[in-house]
Amino acid sequence: MYRFIIILSMFVMLVNNKSFSTETVAVGGKVVDTQSKQPLPGAIITIPDLRISVVTDRSGAFRVRNIPAKGRFLVEIRFIGYETLTRMVDLAEDGGWEFELKPTLIETQEVVVTGTLSSGSNKRNSTTVNIINKEQLLVPSTNLIDAIAKSPGVSQVTTGPSISKPVIRGLSYNRVVTIDNGIKQEGQQWGDEHGIEIDQFKANRVEVLKGAASLIYGSDALGGVINLLEPLPVSEGEVSGEFITNYATNNGLTSSSVMLTGHQNGFVWRGRGTYKSAYSFKTPVGYFPNSGFNENDFSAMLGLNKSWGYTHLNFSSFRNHIGFYEPAFNSEGAYVDEKGSLFSGDDFKSRRLQYPKQDIRHYKISLNNNILLGSGNLKFDLGFQRNQRRELEDGPDPSLYFNLDTYTGDARYYIGQKNGWEPVFGLSTEIGHSENRGEEFLIPAYDSYGIGAFGYIKKNWENSTFNVGLRYDFRKNVGKPLEEAGEQLFQRFINRFSNLSGAVGFTHQFTERLNFKTNFGSAFRAPNPAELGSNGEHEGTFRYELGNPDLQPERSYQIDAELSYGGELVSASATIYNNYIHDFIYAAHHGEFMDDLPVYNYGQVNANLYGAEASFILHPVHFIHFENTFGYTHAKNTSLDKPLPFIPAAVLRNELRFEPEIEHVQEPFLSVGLANYFAQNRVDAEFETPTAGYTLLSASLGATFFVGKQAIKLYVSGNNLLNKKYYDALSRYKPGRLDQTDLNLGVYNPGRNITFGIYLPFVLKQGN
Repeated sequence: MYRFIIILSMFVMLVNNKSFSTETVAVGGKVVDTQSKQPLPGAIITIPDLRISVVTDRSGAFRVRNIPAKGRFLVEIRFIGYETLTRMVDLAEDGGWEFELKPTLIETQEVVVTGTLSSGSNKRNSTTVNIINKEQLLVPSTNLIDAIAKSPGVSQVTTGPSISKPVIRGLSYNRVVTIDNGIKQEGQQWGDEHGIEIDQFKANRVEVLKGAASLIYGSDALGGVINLLEPLPVSEGEVSGEFITNYATNNGLTSSSVMLTGHQNGFVWRGRGTYKSAYSFKTPVGYFPNSGFNENDFSAMLGLNKSWGYTHLNFSSFRNHIGFYEPAFNSEGAYVDEKGSLFSGDDFKSRRLQYPKQDIRHYKISLNNNILLGSGNLKFDLGFQRNQRRELEDGPDPSLYFNLDTYTGDARYYIGQKNGWEPVFGLSTEIGHSENRGEEFLIPAYDSYGIGAFGYIKKNWENSTFNVGLRYDFRKNVGKPLEEAGEQLFQRFINRFSNLSGAVGFTHQFTERLNFKTNFGSAFRAPNPAELGSNGEHEGTFRYELGNPDLQPERSYQIDAELSYGGELVSASATIYNNYIHDFIYAAHHGEFMDDLPVYNYGQVNANLYGAEASFILHPVHFIHFENTFGYTHAKNTSLDKPLPFIPAAVLRNELRFEPEIEHVQEPFLSVGLANYFAQNRVDAEFETPTAGYTLLSASLGATFFVGKQAIKLYVSGNNLLNKKYYDALSRYKPGRLDQTDLNLGVYNPGRNITFGIYLPFVLKQGN
C-alpha cells in the first residue's frame, strides 16, 4: 500500500511539470433571463470534463480562469427556477459567453450525465438515468442508499436502519456497481449484511444508471451503476464549506458532517469528517435489541487544475460498528439476552454496542486525471482499496476477520468530437488479494485478476444520436486451500472467464419537449469467490453456505425504452425494460442441515426480469408541485418456472409540495407524501414469505433563514407518521421461510421517525 501511495505522489509532482502545460486563457461571460434580459446572480456555470465550476456575481457576470486556449467542451448552466442549459463551446472560437435561461416550474431533464462514456445532456444519452441532486440528498435518511432509494426502479435490501444495499430493477449485490471518485467500490458486495461503506454526506450528486453497463465498467454491471459525484472545486481564490447535522427520534440517530474546501492558483483541496451514532431502532411494537451503530468517516482531496487538465488525489476512511442480535424469547414472547434476562429501557437506548457486533473498515486512495492531448484527452484513474470485515462474537478479538486489498486502473482516450462523431477507446484492469486473519472462515482466501478493453463511438445529429460499443474482458480467480484440524475446509480452485459485451443506443427529440431514448446492451458477471468457494456459517443470515467452483459467468441481454415530456405545467416519463439473464447464480436450500442451520448451495438457472417505471409531475401554479412515480419489476426463474426470490414490491409514490413566497425567507416548503407499496405475493416459498401491501405517510417542512449574510437551512421531516406495522419485501428481518419457524424473525420495519436537521453553507474567503 505504501509503495502505491509513493507512486501516486510522484505522479502528482510529475504532472505539475511545465512539460504538460499548454496555452491558457480566461473567458468571461454573463447569464441572463431570456425574457427580461435581467442578470441572474448566483447562477452556476460548470465544465464537468475540466472539473471547473464558477458562480455569477450580482451583475450576472462570471469569469473562468486558467483553461485551455482551444478545445471543445460541454458547459452546463444551472439556476433555481430556470431550465438547465447545456451547450458545447469551442474555446478557440468563442471570445465570450452569454447564456440565456428560460424560467420554468419543473425540474428539467437537460442536465449533464458524466457516468456514461461520453458526458452529455441526459436527453442525448441513450442510457436511462436518474439524477439525485444535493437538495434531495439532504432529505433526512439513515444512509446513502436510503437517500436514493426513492427513485423509480431503485430500492434497497435492508438489515435495520444501519445497513442498506442498492437494488436496481430487481438486481442487487454483485449485479450493481458503485462508483466513487471514478473508482469501482470493492468490498462485501456479495454479503446480505453489509452496506456500501461510503460516507453518505460526501456525494454532491448521484447518477443512477439503469440497465446493462458492462461496456463501461466490465463485470458486475448487470443491473446498473450508482455513480457518486463529489463537489467540483470552488472558484479561484475561494475558501468555503458546509456543516450538516441531524437528529432522528426513532433510534436517536445523530449525524454530523463538516466539509472545508478551497482553490488557490490551480491548487484545489477539500476535507470532510462525519460522525454518526444510533441506539436500537423502534418498531411499532417495541425496540429491537442491539441494533444500534456508530460510524466515523474522513475523506480528503488534493489536486491541481491547470491548463493541461487536472489531477486529483483522493483519500477516504470509513469505519462502522454495527450491533447484531439473534432473537431469543421468553415464554411470553419477549426478547431476552443470552442469560435469559429481559432487556431494560437503558439497554435499548444505550449507544454502547453489545456483542455480537461487526467492525467494518474501508480505506481508499485514488488518483483521478484528465490530461488534454491535442484535440482529445486522456482520462485515467488509479485506485487502491483495503476492506476489512471483522465479526466480534464475545470480545474485542475478531472471530472472523477477512481482509481484501484491491488495485484498479482505468484509462480512456477521447479522440475529440469531429463532424458529430465522438470516438472513445479504453483499457481497465483489476487485481484483488484477500486473506483470512481470524479463527472462523466463510470464504477462502483468494487472488483475482481482470483486464478489459473496449471501443465506443457516438454520432450526433441535430435532433438524434446513435451510439455503439464493444468490449472484451478476461478474469481469473484463484482460491487458496485451507486445512483445519486435519479437515480440508477449502479446496484450491482456478477459474478463467472471458466475455464479449456490447451496447447500441439511440435518442431522438421529436420536439423541444418530447424526447425518446432506447438502449440494448449485453453484460456479464463472473462468479465471485463467495459463490465459488464458501464453506461455513454465514453470520447474520442464519444459514450454512456451500460454494460451487464449477459456476459459469452470468450473461445478461437487456433492452429498454423511455419516452419523456417536459412542459411548462406537466412533466412525464414512461420506461419499459426486459432483462434476460443466462446462468443466473443464487443459493438454494434442498432440505439439508448442518450445525442446526439450513445448508444453501450455489447453483445456476435462467431468469427473466421485466418491468416498467413512470413519473408524472404536475405544476398547476408556480408554488404547488404534485409529483407521482411508479416502479414495478416482474422476475421469473424460467428454468424452474417459479418467481425469483427477494424482488421488490411495486410502489406508487405521491407527494404534494407547497412552496409559498414569504418575505425574508428563502425557499420555504411544506410537503406531504404517500408511499403505496403493493403486496408481494410472487415469492419462492423456499426462501421467503409473502408481504402484504401497506401505505406510509410522510411530511416535511423547511426554509432557509439569514443571520446577517449567513444562510441557515432548517428542516423537519417525518416518516411513517401513522406508526404503521409493516414488513418491507426486501427487509432481512421480515418473517422467513414458511416451513422453518426457527428462522422467522418477524421484526417489523421502523415505526414513526421525526428528524430535525440543519444545513449551514459558509464562505470564509470570497473567490475572484
